[in-house]
Amino acid sequence: MEETPDLYGAYPRLDREQIGLVAAYGERRPTRRGDVLFSEGDRDHDFFLIVAGTVAMLDKGEVIRVHGPGRFLGELGLLTGQQTFLTARVEEPGEVIAVRPRRLRELADREPWFGDLVLRAFLIRRSLLIEHGAGLRIIGSRFSPRCLRLRDFAARNRLPHRWIDVEDDEDAESLLRKLGVPASETPVVILNGERVLRNPGDDELNRLLGLPPPAPASSAHDMLVIGAGPAGLAAAVYGSSDGLDTMVVDAIATGGQAGKSSKIENYLGFPAGISGAELTERAVIQARGFGARLHVPGGATGLRAGNGRYTVDLDGGGELSGRTVVIATGARYRRLDVPRLDDYDGAGVYFAATQVEALQCRHVSVAIVGGGNSAGQAALFLARHATRVLLFVRGGELGENMSRYLVDRIEHCPEIDVFLHTEIRELHGHDLLEEVVTRNNRTGEVRRFEVRALFVFIGADPCVAWLSGTVDLDDKGYVRTGGPQALPLETNLPGVLAAGDVRSGSIKRVASAVGEGAMAVRLAFERLSR
Repeated sequence: MEETPDLYGAYPRLDREQIGLVAAYGERRPTRRGDVLFSEGDRDHDFFLIVAGTVAMLDKGEVIRVHGPGRFLGELGLLTGQQTFLTARVEEPGEVIAVRPRRLRELADREPWFGDLVLRAFLIRRSLLIEHGAGLRIIGSRFSPRCLRLRDFAARNRLPHRWIDVEDDEDAESLLRKLGVPASETPVVILNGERVLRNPGDDELNRLLGLPPPAPASSAHDMLVIGAGPAGLAAAVYGSSDGLDTMVVDAIATGGQAGKSSKIENYLGFPAGISGAELTERAVIQARGFGARLHVPGGATGLRAGNGRYTVDLDGGGELSGRTVVIATGARYRRLDVPRLDDYDGAGVYFAATQVEALQCRHVSVAIVGGGNSAGQAALFLARHATRVLLFVRGGELGENMSRYLVDRIEHCPEIDVFLHTEIRELHGHDLLEEVVTRNNRTGEVRRFEVRALFVFIGADPCVAWLSGTVDLDDKGYVRTGGPQALPLETNLPGVLAAGDVRSGSIKRVASAVGEGAMAVRLAFERLSR
């Protein structure tokens, strides 16, 4: 069986000297044809490096990759504790080096080149699995709110999955009949090709997939970080690395808005750019490595003070307490004020442009509304997949709210058409989005465009509902910080700090959010020392 070529650096080959270094941390094992090194659904399996022979990677029994000598097996779940989504089966007998997860971490710490090589490969492999549609299967109707939440949960947590729509997928009805599940009991999730979960809750999926477990009903920490975007993750990394008992809580997934960004090109140290998902996953692994704990999903519903501590109430009835709190809940994308928007939510209207959405836009025309960096990044990313990208901007100049480098690239991209002074007024289509109607706010001209997707990036509102009356907010709802008696990022409550997009006066950039998250840790130490 022919070996799979390297794709984007996902399958590097180690040389003889490098293989010798890895061998010092593991054990050599002979392999026979048909041996299964690990199976779909396994967790905490060994890291395998092929010395001789070949190994096939299978998804639901189908061979999708073949690897030979010098290549290593596994993907991101091996570092995060998630279950594996593929099966590794020996095709040609030979020899492998098996390294236990604990020893793998030691090797990565002592040989930085190796740790970086493996992490980079595992991140790319996760993206390829998502593109392939491996992993779990979600079956249901696009009109079901619970189904939309499951799809969003999988996408935001970067879980490889395949979406099967009972409305128009010919295989859906026969598959449900085979499973003995009536359409009325969807959505269902199929794990490991055979385990059927009927309308599962997030906690059940967390436990089965190996995502972080829910926080205990009551627990005390040095620092609670509410929100796991760039600011929250930076606080987690610096707080835990400096010895603070740190707990991070997020309602949906790690990454925040940045985690949905297809490519961030102006972040320090990444001249070729980096996707928001990869930046997020690197930060999560880093934070956990220093001992930070993450409770995701776990929405905060309230903040209370008492007995020298702060208590954060969680949805579901739990609570956490901390000596200090970092508010890093960021902002939520605004929804377009047009009729029938909710009808097409997830069925043509999207608020993120990741690989998941891009796969649904191949060879079709798509529209984007917005004039900021998020809209510009999405336009350039989607132009690699869609036949045409229509960028609608309400203002009269593309560079008014967008970085110059993005403006230059958009102007030189033949697949992108920019329409200034343009607002979307109507959406049309039978079940799925088929057309948008626009109006020029200067001339009044009305036009119709056939599109199969609309991406909305028109700004955001701060996520502060859970704070109701506990901290001071500005007239736009953002958290006020600083003041005569307060530290620079501190709210009106001593020891409660705000960082990132949720803070009044913030820059709304990934780099500044990371900087504020790091700064919040130093200020937390200062407050604790008082």
